[in-house]
Amino acid sequence: MNTDRLAGALLGVHAGDALGATVEFSPWSAIRASYPDGPREIVGGGAFGWPPGHATDDTDLTRAVLLAYLESGDEDVVRSSARHMLDWLEGRWPGRAQGSNPRDVGRATLTGLRRFAASGDPYTSGCGQGQAGNGSLMRCIPTALAVPDRERRISESMQISGITHSDTRCTVACAAYNEMAAALLEGQPPAEAVAIGQTTAQELGSKPVADAIGYGSQLKPAMLVLTGQTFLEDDAAGYVLDSLSLAVAAVLDERPFPDVVVDIVRLGNDADTNGAIAGGLLGARDGAAAIPPRWVSLLQFEEEFHAAATVLAVRRSAA
Repeated sequence: MNTDRLAGALLGVHAGDALGATVEFSPWSAIRASYPDGPREIVGGGAFGWPPGHATDDTDLTRAVLLAYLESGDEDVVRSSARHMLDWLEGRWPGRAQGSNPRDVGRATLTGLRRFAASGDPYTSGCGQGQAGNGSLMRCIPTALAVPDRERRISESMQISGITHSDTRCTVACAAYNEMAAALLEGQPPAEAVAIGQTTAQELGSKPVADAIGYGSQLKPAMLVLTGQTFLEDDAAGYVLDSLSLAVAAVLDERPFPDVVVDIVRLGNDADTNGAIAGGLLGARDGAAAIPPRWVSLLQFEEEFHAAATVLAVRRSAA
């Protein structure tokens, strides 16, 4: 397994997240006025006053799932993921004062983790149908990196989503996204990877997810930023299928990693999460070497994610 691609997937999430954090919640027009060429440097700030390169909830919760897979033993990875997410929520986390609250947490994530804290059951804690935000899609890629077996990968993608986001649009989106990521990690061309993701959604019986992948295949990020009009259902403001469509558009864009991520982020609204989700697929496609070193050097978990990629590569080779 290509260690650079494994690291790229993790650091791609982190970089897209950190780049987008500066303009999170901002509309396209405001971003264009402040950054005519798009935000091209990781500078922090934004609505929550982030230090440059600091993880937001997107990267933190990706790390929570990653930690579950890195742990040895036969512990239920779904339950372990939920425990690490709860550690994050309750303030047992790097870069935070003990017991402090996260700066930002999504509604469904908060509800699901509180339910898990009360019941101890990660399989019934999700918010159910009707809560279809992108809060599980943003954290799902460690499953693609850690699990070579397709059936298990799909199952765990959906179950880990379901800890908080159990709407089928979310669970199937995570499964389809991770099938795309797994194909990219194996060196398959982006168009083939996207086709695999769409087939996965169809096999799982979700026309909305399959349609979102199809719609994303028609989008061109460089064109979208000219007007800011995406014609996405929620205007890229947090709906899971909007973020999935943008990630598909990003990975099919043949330009270098930074150019594509900048364009996804400069569309605005849920800029950090859209950047993170697109960045994960682009990193799996292009590898960590494609991410600007000046960005990577600022990322809070750079060393940890590089080390994790090495561990995962060794495990996959042994398997």
